[in-house]
Amino acid sequence: MEISKEKLEWMYTTMYRIRRFEETMLEQTFKGNSMGVTHPSDGQEAPPTGVCAHLTDKDWIGSTHRGHGHCIAKGLDTHAMMAEIMGRATGQCGGKGGSMHIADFSKGMLGANAIVGASIPLAVGAALTAKYKGIENESVGVSFFGDGASSQGVLHESMNLASIWKLPVIFACENNGYAEATPAWYSVSADDIASRADGYGMPGVVVDGMDVFAVYDAAGEAIARARAGEGPTFLELKTYRYHGHFHADDPKKYRKPDEEEHY
Repeated sequence: MEISKEKLEWMYTTMYRIRRFEETMLEQTFKGNSMGVTHPSDGQEAPPTGVCAHLTDKDWIGSTHRGHGHCIAKGLDTHAMMAEIMGRATGQCGGKGGSMHIADFSKGMLGANAIVGASIPLAVGAALTAKYKGIENESVGVSFFGDGASSQGVLHESMNLASIWKLPVIFACENNGYAEATPAWYSVSADDIASRADGYGMPGVVVDGMDVFAVYDAAGEAIARARAGEGPTFLELKTYRYHGHFHADDPKKYRKPDEEEHY
């Protein structure tokens, strides 16, 4: 899929901004300036960037507890985001939501969510609304979630309804290999989570989630299908988080050195 110079610049800048935001956020967290737990997404810049490169403010996304990258890629203000994490009144949500509850409906950001898998039906609901209004060609729903959430019942209920009603929604599974400290091979019965899409009559695509161009191409095809009224797509974006599950987690307790070196 051809990419314009302007889009390439946006993608590079977005990934850089996500990385720097997370690095700064961690610095402030360890200084005691953030409120509550934070979940850095260093290493996972490509999935939100490659997907959101195709979206506008009229499209809706649902996020996770590890949602800063999704927010930035969807166009939220990083100053307001950082203020929110610090619990300030100038924050995105007035300092009341914190890291895991950042939202901006004006940008089509339904919100990050501390409950694993909880944003999945929100994106499906946004897609249902678009279809009901007859505007699926200009408004799709995207749900970002992890490999851990792929075993939540709400995902399967949502996939079933999305398939039956041919909703303009993309299920974007960011498989970083671990649900907290539980490896995917221990909790998922298939080599590829995307293979589950077959049972719901929708395409399931496995993507190198460390390659922003691969994500861009796969997401572009899925979103084009949704806008054309052809229904949902399941994208499994195989990626890797460089830090632990949250800011104080030591991943070396459950990850192998050669694995970390590979990424």
